Amino acid sequence: LAMVLKNLVGNAVKFTERGSVRVAVEPIEGALRFVIADSGIGIEPSELPHLFEPFHQAHGARSRRAGGAGLGLYIVGRLVELLGGQIAVQSAPGSGTTFAVTLPLETAAQ
Repeated sequence: LAMVLKNLVGNAVKFTERGSVRVAVEPIEGALRFVIADSGIGIEPSELPHLFEPFHQAHGARSRRAGGAGLGLYIVGRLVELLGGQIAVQSAPGSGTTFAVTLPLETAAQ
């Protein structure tokens, strides 16, 4: 869980030059939802289906300048899956990005 949150918050900070990054935890029935929302550059709709693929960099040249190999979100997706959870993303160019990670309470308590 720590690695998931570190990666998502790190990406939010990396792609938000101005504005804010918000991290929240919400209890929902039988689970906890971790929400990481930023007001950064956002992600093109055509990129959203590929975010969790290995070596994929949604922001192209900007991602390469900021560093990274395109494995962070792939690892996040796999870890969330291994923890029995789900991950969702909402984004629009220029409007920021929101990731929501939902984990069963049994997993979140470990």
